[in-house]
Amino acid sequence: MDLSTTYLGLDLKNPLVPSASPLSRNLDTIRRLEDAGAAALVMHSLFEEQITLESDQLDHYLSYFTDAFAEALDWYPAQPDYQVGPEEYLERIRRANEAVDIPIIGSLNGISTGGWTAYAREIEQAGADALELNVYYIPTDPAMASTAVEQMTLDVLETVKGSISIPVAVKLSPYFSATAHVARRLADAGADGLALFNRFYQPDLDLERLEVVPHLVLSTSAELRLPLRWIAILYGRIPVDLALTTGVHTVEDAVKAIMAGANIAMMASELLINGPTRITTLLSEMGQWMEAHEYDTVAQMRGSMSQQNVADPAAFERANYMKTLQSWRPDPAGRLFRETLPA
Repeated sequence: MDLSTTYLGLDLKNPLVPSASPLSRNLDTIRRLEDAGAAALVMHSLFEEQITLESDQLDHYLSYFTDAFAEALDWYPAQPDYQVGPEEYLERIRRANEAVDIPIIGSLNGISTGGWTAYAREIEQAGADALELNVYYIPTDPAMASTAVEQMTLDVLETVKGSISIPVAVKLSPYFSATAHVARRLADAGADGLALFNRFYQPDLDLERLEVVPHLVLSTSAELRLPLRWIAILYGRIPVDLALTTGVHTVEDAVKAIMAGANIAMMASELLINGPTRITTLLSEMGQWMEAHEYDTVAQMRGSMSQQNVADPAAFERANYMKTLQSWRPDPAGRLFRETLPA
Protein backbone atom coordinates (compact mmCIF):
# COMPACT_ATOMS: atom_id res chain seq x y z
CA MET A 1 0.00 0.00 0.00
CA ASP A 2 1.19 3.52 -0.80
CA LEU A 3 0.72 5.49 2.43
CA SER A 4 2.48 8.64 1.21
CA THR A 5 0.84 12.04 1.45
CA THR A 6 1.76 15.74 1.38
CA TYR A 7 1.29 18.47 3.98
CA LEU A 8 2.40 22.10 3.78
CA GLY A 9 4.38 21.28 0.65
CA LEU A 10 6.27 18.52 2.45
CA ASP A 11 6.40 15.00 1.04
CA LEU A 12 5.52 12.60 3.86
CA LYS A 13 5.86 8.83 3.87
CA ASN A 14 2.52 8.39 5.66
CA PRO A 15 -0.23 10.50 7.25
CA LEU A 16 0.59 9.92 10.96
CA VAL A 17 2.22 12.94 12.61
CA PRO A 18 2.79 13.44 16.36
CA SER A 19 1.29 16.79 17.30
CA ALA A 20 2.73 19.35 19.71
CA SER A 21 3.20 17.65 23.08
CA PRO A 22 5.79 16.85 25.76
CA LEU A 23 7.01 13.99 23.54
CA SER A 24 9.18 16.42 21.59
CA ARG A 25 11.01 17.70 24.66
CA ASN A 26 13.35 14.71 24.62
CA LEU A 27 15.71 14.04 21.71
CA ASP A 28 15.75 10.29 22.31
CA THR A 29 11.95 10.23 22.15
CA ILE A 30 12.05 12.15 18.87
CA ARG A 31 14.39 9.49 17.46
CA ARG A 32 12.05 6.75 18.72
CA LEU A 33 9.09 8.44 17.01
CA GLU A 34 10.98 8.50 13.72
CA ASP A 35 12.02 4.86 14.12
CA ALA A 36 8.39 3.91 14.82
CA GLY A 37 7.31 5.47 11.52
CA ALA A 38 6.25 9.05 12.32
CA ALA A 39 6.10 10.99 9.04
CA ALA A 40 6.92 14.36 10.62
CA LEU A 41 6.92 15.94 14.07
CA VAL A 42 5.37 19.09 15.51
CA MET A 43 7.53 20.46 18.31
CA HIS A 44 6.00 21.54 21.61
CA SER A 45 4.98 25.18 21.60
CA LEU A 46 7.00 28.28 22.30
CA PHE A 47 4.53 30.60 24.06
CA GLU A 48 4.14 34.33 23.65
CA GLU A 49 4.12 34.59 27.44
CA GLN A 50 7.52 32.87 27.71
CA ILE A 51 9.08 35.35 25.30
CA THR A 52 7.40 38.36 26.91
CA LEU A 53 8.40 37.28 30.42
CA GLU A 54 12.02 36.75 29.46
CA SER A 55 12.10 40.11 27.67
CA ASP A 56 10.62 41.87 30.68
CA GLN A 57 13.09 40.24 33.07
CA LEU A 58 16.09 41.20 30.95
CA ASP A 59 14.77 44.71 30.53
CA HIS A 60 14.44 45.03 34.30
CA TYR A 61 18.05 44.06 34.98
CA LEU A 62 19.46 46.11 32.11
CA SER A 63 17.65 49.28 33.19
CA TYR A 64 17.85 48.82 36.98
CA PHE A 65 20.69 51.33 37.47
CA THR A 66 20.17 53.58 34.46
CA ASP A 67 18.89 56.47 36.57
CA ALA A 68 21.92 56.42 38.90
CA PHE A 69 23.80 58.95 36.74
CA ALA A 70 23.56 60.22 33.21
CA GLU A 71 26.44 58.17 31.81
CA ALA A 72 24.58 54.98 32.78
CA LEU A 73 22.13 55.59 29.97
CA ASP A 74 24.88 54.65 27.50
CA TRP A 75 25.81 51.34 29.16
CA TYR A 76 23.53 49.20 27.02
CA PRO A 77 21.82 49.45 23.65
CA ALA A 78 18.09 50.19 23.59
CA GLN A 79 16.00 47.22 24.70
CA PRO A 80 14.27 46.72 21.28
CA ASP A 81 17.70 45.99 19.77
CA TYR A 82 18.10 42.89 21.93
CA GLN A 83 17.31 39.50 20.44
CA VAL A 84 16.04 37.80 23.58
CA GLY A 85 13.98 34.66 23.98
CA PRO A 86 13.97 31.02 25.04
CA GLU A 87 17.19 29.89 23.38
CA GLU A 88 16.62 26.38 24.72
CA TYR A 89 13.59 25.98 22.46
CA LEU A 90 15.50 27.07 19.39
CA GLU A 91 18.36 24.76 20.35
CA ARG A 92 15.94 21.84 20.60
CA ILE A 93 14.79 22.50 17.04
CA ARG A 94 18.40 22.64 15.84
CA ARG A 95 19.23 19.36 17.58
CA ALA A 96 16.06 17.63 16.36
CA ASN A 97 16.71 18.77 12.80
CA GLU A 98 20.22 17.30 12.96
CA ALA A 99 19.16 14.06 14.67
CA VAL A 100 16.32 12.89 12.41
CA ASP A 101 15.45 12.90 8.71
CA ILE A 102 11.72 13.58 9.06
CA PRO A 103 10.42 17.17 8.76
CA ILE A 104 10.39 19.20 11.96
CA ILE A 105 7.50 21.63 12.37
CA GLY A 106 7.95 24.43 14.91
CA SER A 107 5.05 25.63 17.03
CA LEU A 108 4.52 29.24 18.04
CA ASN A 109 1.65 29.91 20.45
CA GLY A 110 0.23 33.40 20.91
CA ILE A 111 -2.51 35.83 19.98
CA SER A 112 -1.32 39.45 20.06
CA THR A 113 0.88 41.11 17.48
CA GLY A 114 4.23 42.29 18.75
CA GLY A 115 7.89 41.48 19.11
CA TRP A 116 7.28 37.84 20.00
CA THR A 117 6.26 37.08 16.40
CA ALA A 118 9.88 37.75 15.37
CA TYR A 119 10.65 34.33 16.81
CA ALA A 120 8.98 32.81 13.77
CA ARG A 121 12.13 33.87 11.93
CA GLU A 122 14.30 32.41 14.70
CA ILE A 123 12.44 29.10 14.42
CA GLU A 124 12.99 29.06 10.65
CA GLN A 125 16.68 29.82 11.08
CA ALA A 126 16.96 27.03 13.65
CA GLY A 127 16.04 24.56 10.91
CA ALA A 128 12.27 24.07 11.11
CA ASP A 129 10.71 22.89 7.84
CA ALA A 130 7.37 24.55 8.60
CA LEU A 131 5.62 26.43 11.39
CA GLU A 132 2.36 25.75 13.18
CA LEU A 133 0.83 28.96 14.50
CA ASN A 134 -1.25 27.97 17.51
CA VAL A 135 -3.82 30.69 18.18
CA TYR A 136 -5.48 30.05 21.55
CA TYR A 137 -7.58 32.88 22.95
CA ILE A 138 -10.58 33.10 25.26
CA PRO A 139 -12.44 36.38 24.60
CA THR A 140 -13.80 37.28 28.04
CA ASP A 141 -14.60 40.95 27.38
CA PRO A 142 -18.39 41.28 26.75
CA ALA A 143 -17.68 44.32 24.60
CA MET A 144 -15.40 42.40 22.22
CA ALA A 145 -17.12 41.39 18.98
CA SER A 146 -16.45 38.12 17.17
CA THR A 147 -15.04 40.04 14.21
CA ALA A 148 -12.34 41.49 16.48
CA VAL A 149 -11.30 37.98 17.56
CA GLU A 150 -11.08 36.88 13.94
CA GLN A 151 -9.03 39.95 13.05
CA MET A 152 -6.53 39.24 15.85
CA THR A 153 -5.88 35.81 14.36
CA LEU A 154 -5.48 37.25 10.87
CA ASP A 155 -3.13 39.98 12.10
CA VAL A 156 -0.83 37.44 13.76
CA LEU A 157 -0.81 35.25 10.64
CA GLU A 158 0.00 38.15 8.34
CA THR A 159 2.80 39.34 10.64
CA VAL A 160 4.35 35.88 10.78
CA LYS A 161 3.96 35.20 7.06
CA GLY A 162 5.66 38.48 6.31
CA SER A 163 8.79 37.46 8.20
CA ILE A 164 9.44 33.86 7.06
CA SER A 165 9.53 31.80 3.89
CA ILE A 166 8.66 28.35 5.28
CA PRO A 167 5.01 27.16 5.13
CA VAL A 168 2.64 28.15 7.95
CA ALA A 169 -0.35 26.24 9.29
CA VAL A 170 -2.83 27.84 11.68
CA LYS A 171 -4.20 25.72 14.51
CA LEU A 172 -7.71 26.94 15.20
CA SER A 173 -10.20 26.85 18.03
CA PRO A 174 -13.56 25.21 17.19
CA TYR A 175 -15.52 28.11 18.67
CA PHE A 176 -15.55 30.68 15.89
CA SER A 177 -19.08 31.75 15.03
CA ALA A 178 -18.45 31.15 11.28
CA THR A 179 -15.67 28.59 10.98
CA ALA A 180 -15.81 28.24 7.20
CA HIS A 181 -15.59 32.02 6.73
CA VAL A 182 -12.60 32.25 9.09
CA ALA A 183 -10.93 29.41 7.19
CA ARG A 184 -11.45 31.25 3.91
CA ARG A 185 -10.02 34.51 5.30
CA LEU A 186 -6.96 32.69 6.67
CA ALA A 187 -6.38 31.03 3.30
CA ASP A 188 -6.66 34.42 1.58
CA ALA A 189 -4.17 35.85 4.12
CA GLY A 190 -1.58 33.24 3.16
CA ALA A 191 -2.12 30.24 5.44
CA ASP A 192 -0.72 27.09 3.83
CA GLY A 193 -2.67 24.76 6.10
CA LEU A 194 -5.22 24.54 8.91
CA ALA A 195 -5.04 22.21 11.91
CA LEU A 196 -8.46 21.43 13.36
CA PHE A 197 -8.88 21.78 16.29
CA ASN A 198 -7.13 23.15 19.33
CA ARG A 199 -8.44 21.38 22.43
CA PHE A 200 -10.27 23.64 24.87
CA TYR A 201 -8.43 23.04 28.13
CA GLN A 202 -10.65 23.95 31.06
CA PRO A 203 -9.44 24.65 34.59
CA ASP A 204 -10.99 23.22 37.73
CA LEU A 205 -11.67 24.69 41.18
CA ASP A 206 -9.87 23.53 44.33
CA LEU A 207 -12.54 23.89 47.02
CA GLU A 208 -10.11 23.48 49.91
CA ARG A 209 -7.49 26.03 48.84
CA LEU A 210 -10.02 28.17 46.93
CA GLU A 211 -7.81 28.25 43.87
CA VAL A 212 -8.24 27.80 40.14
CA VAL A 213 -6.11 24.80 39.16
CA PRO A 214 -5.15 23.21 35.82
CA HIS A 215 -6.88 19.96 34.95
CA LEU A 216 -5.53 18.04 31.97
CA VAL A 217 -7.59 15.19 30.57
CA LEU A 218 -6.21 13.30 27.56
CA SER A 219 -8.42 12.99 24.52
CA THR A 220 -10.57 10.02 23.51
CA SER A 221 -11.85 8.85 20.13
CA ALA A 222 -15.20 10.47 20.94
CA GLU A 223 -13.57 13.88 20.39
CA LEU A 224 -12.77 13.00 16.78
CA ARG A 225 -16.22 13.86 15.48
CA LEU A 226 -15.97 17.65 15.79
CA PRO A 227 -12.79 18.09 13.69
CA LEU A 228 -13.95 15.26 11.42
CA ARG A 229 -17.14 17.11 10.58
CA TRP A 230 -15.44 20.42 9.81
CA ILE A 231 -12.69 18.89 7.72
CA ALA A 232 -15.34 17.08 5.70
CA ILE A 233 -17.11 20.43 5.20
CA LEU A 234 -13.98 22.43 4.30
CA TYR A 235 -12.36 19.85 2.02
CA GLY A 236 -12.43 21.03 -1.59
CA ARG A 237 -13.78 24.44 -0.64
CA ILE A 238 -10.77 26.07 0.99
CA PRO A 239 -7.42 25.88 -0.90
CA VAL A 240 -5.25 24.81 2.04
CA ASP A 241 -3.93 21.55 3.45
CA LEU A 242 -5.89 20.13 6.37
CA ALA A 243 -4.65 18.37 9.50
CA LEU A 244 -7.04 16.64 11.85
CA THR A 245 -5.90 16.83 15.45
CA THR A 246 -7.72 15.64 18.58
CA GLY A 247 -9.23 12.21 19.05
CA VAL A 248 -6.97 10.06 16.82
CA HIS A 249 -6.35 6.84 18.76
CA THR A 250 -7.19 3.90 16.47
CA VAL A 251 -6.65 2.97 12.84
CA GLU A 252 -10.35 3.66 12.25
CA ASP A 253 -9.86 7.19 13.60
CA ALA A 254 -6.93 7.82 11.25
CA VAL A 255 -8.78 6.39 8.23
CA LYS A 256 -11.84 8.53 8.99
CA ALA A 257 -9.64 11.63 9.14
CA ILE A 258 -8.21 10.92 5.69
CA MET A 259 -11.53 9.99 4.12
CA ALA A 260 -13.06 13.21 5.46
CA GLY A 261 -10.33 15.14 3.65
CA ALA A 262 -7.37 15.54 5.98
CA ASN A 263 -3.85 15.39 4.56
CA ILE A 264 -2.57 14.06 7.87
CA ALA A 265 -3.89 12.70 11.16
CA MET A 266 -2.12 14.19 14.16
CA MET A 267 -1.93 12.39 17.48
CA ALA A 268 -0.54 12.97 20.96
CA SER A 269 -2.69 11.44 23.71
CA GLU A 270 -2.47 7.93 22.23
CA LEU A 271 1.32 8.20 22.08
CA LEU A 272 1.55 9.60 25.60
CA ILE A 273 -0.44 6.60 26.82
CA ASN A 274 1.12 3.81 24.76
CA GLY A 275 4.47 5.17 23.59
CA PRO A 276 6.00 5.82 20.16
CA THR A 277 5.74 2.20 18.97
CA ARG A 278 1.99 2.66 18.73
CA ILE A 279 2.65 4.39 15.40
CA THR A 280 4.18 1.18 13.98
CA THR A 281 1.07 -0.77 14.93
CA LEU A 282 -1.29 1.80 13.44
CA LEU A 283 0.62 1.94 10.16
CA SER A 284 0.49 -1.84 9.86
CA GLU A 285 -3.24 -1.82 10.60
CA MET A 286 -3.80 0.96 8.08
CA GLY A 287 -2.12 -1.06 5.34
CA GLN A 288 -4.27 -4.05 6.22
CA TRP A 289 -7.45 -1.94 6.22
CA MET A 290 -6.62 -0.46 2.83
CA GLU A 291 -5.92 -3.87 1.35
CA ALA A 292 -9.16 -5.30 2.74
CA HIS A 293 -11.15 -2.37 1.30
CA GLU A 294 -9.26 -2.30 -2.01
CA TYR A 295 -7.54 1.05 -1.66
CA ASP A 296 -4.08 1.27 -3.18
CA THR A 297 -3.09 4.75 -2.00
CA VAL A 298 -3.87 7.28 0.70
CA ALA A 299 -4.51 9.83 -2.08
CA GLN A 300 -7.29 7.59 -3.38
CA MET A 301 -8.95 7.62 0.04
CA ARG A 302 -8.59 11.30 0.79
CA GLY A 303 -11.86 13.22 0.74
CA SER A 304 -13.90 10.26 -0.44
CA MET A 305 -16.34 10.86 2.43
CA SER A 306 -16.17 14.64 2.48
CA GLN A 307 -19.32 16.70 2.21
CA GLN A 308 -18.88 17.13 -1.54
CA ASN A 309 -18.49 13.39 -2.17
CA VAL A 310 -21.08 11.68 0.04
CA ALA A 311 -24.56 10.87 -1.21
CA ASP A 312 -26.21 12.98 1.51
CA PRO A 313 -24.10 16.12 2.04
CA ALA A 314 -26.79 17.65 4.26
CA ALA A 315 -25.94 15.01 6.85
CA PHE A 316 -22.93 17.14 7.76
CA GLU A 317 -25.22 20.11 8.43
CA ARG A 318 -28.57 20.55 10.17
CA ALA A 319 -30.06 17.30 8.89
CA ASN A 320 -27.52 15.39 10.93
CA TYR A 321 -28.61 17.32 14.03
CA MET A 322 -32.21 16.24 13.59
CA LYS A 323 -31.35 12.64 12.74
CA THR A 324 -29.11 12.37 15.79
CA LEU A 325 -31.83 13.54 18.16
CA GLN A 326 -34.37 11.22 16.55
CA SER A 327 -32.06 8.21 16.60
CA TRP A 328 -32.34 7.60 20.35
CA ARG A 329 -34.55 4.75 21.45
CA PRO A 330 -35.27 3.60 25.03
CA ASP A 331 -33.88 0.32 26.25
CA PRO A 332 -36.52 -2.36 25.45
CA ALA A 333 -36.13 -3.71 28.98
CA GLY A 334 -36.76 -0.28 30.44
CA ARG A 335 -33.56 -0.33 32.49
CA LEU A 336 -32.72 3.28 31.65
CA PHE A 337 -36.03 4.54 33.00
CA ARG A 338 -35.74 2.54 36.21
CA GLU A 339 -32.26 3.97 36.80
CA THR A 340 -33.12 7.60 36.11
CA LEU A 341 -36.74 8.06 37.24
CA PRO A 342 -38.01 7.87 40.82
CA ALA A 343 -40.05 4.82 41.79
